[in-house]
Amino acid sequence: MSYFADAGQILIRFVFGALITLVVLRVLLQMVRANFYNPICQFLYKATNPVLMPLRRVVPSWRNLDVAGVLLAWLLSAIQLALLFALAGVAPKLVGLAVMAVADLIGFVLLLYMALIIVRILLSFFPGNTRHPIVPLIYQLTDPLLRPLQRILPSLGGLDFSPMVAWLLITLARVLLVQPLLDLGTGLARGA
Repeated sequence: MSYFADAGQILIRFVFGALITLVVLRVLLQMVRANFYNPICQFLYKATNPVLMPLRRVVPSWRNLDVAGVLLAWLLSAIQLALLFALAGVAPKLVGLAVMAVADLIGFVLLLYMALIIVRILLSFFPGNTRHPIVPLIYQLTDPLLRPLQRILPSLGGLDFSPMVAWLLITLARVLLVQPLLDLGTGLARGA
């Protein structure tokens, strides 16, 4: 691959990674019913509304899940992969590309949760610093994952082991779910 192709790959991953992050965060924050008036939520709504609002007219929400947002994130992931394939001079089959986009999106959400758990652990070392608007959002996003584990796991001397167990479960999900899906998608994309 040439230097220009490498640079193109970096740019594609950066631009689409940022767009997917905005959409996924919006979907997740809506799922946990984050405070709409939080400045970060306001930014996410303003950044994603121009695309999501027209899409919502066609694709309704289901329970607490913004299906239009999930569809948009999946489409962005599929477009990113298609551009990366095009940059490499490969024309993938659409079924494989669709499966790869699902795997890529699931992997992204799992990686995002790994990062959020690390940030939550770091925030626990500085308990007085809770004024920033992102702090309650991090807790709201990670609570649905950590609270069930906190009920199961005993607290030993004030230490909370639920983040480590959650990290392990996420890693297992990446290995046992995302990677096989990605391999399946790659095989289908090549026509194998």
